[in-house]
Amino acid sequence: MHPRLPLPEAGGGEDLETFFVWLREAIPQVAHYGIQQPAWDDSVLSWRVALADNLNDKGTGFGGALAGETTLLGWCWTTLWLRAQGRAQDVVIAEGQQRFLAPVTTDYHMQCFPLEADGIARLDTALSEKGRGRIKLVQRVYCGDTLCMEAQGSYAVLK
Repeated sequence: MHPRLPLPEAGGGEDLETFFVWLREAIPQVAHYGIQQPAWDDSVLSWRVALADNLNDKGTGFGGALAGETTLLGWCWTTLWLRAQGRAQDVVIAEGQQRFLAPVTTDYHMQCFPLEADGIARLDTALSEKGRGRIKLVQRVYCGDTLCMEAQGSYAVLK
């Protein structure tokens, strides 16, 4: 098990660059995805990805890499949200699905946010009452303005 990254200071917010340096060490596959410019805005986590790092034999985005990246994006969303709450708990994906809508032909950007408007509040309540909970998240992959892939995942926060 990789050592946990210390929680950010209360009210100080997460340093995304520090988090991603740690993440690349904790999950070696992350270094191969070509993730750039992570950003956390309100309840949306986003980042840009270099297509060159994720090509298939047809010169488009490799579906397996895209599936892995969307899963990782949801895991990061949940982990960063927990850290902002001062909680150091493990997160796992419980279930997920993907829909490939158009080929990924250029560098792309991804975003992740809760599926349900009350998802964050429900997770917060479950954590307060049971010490564990789940949240459903949506991940979207865009080439420019074109939606190329949409994924959904249910992420479990363990005790």
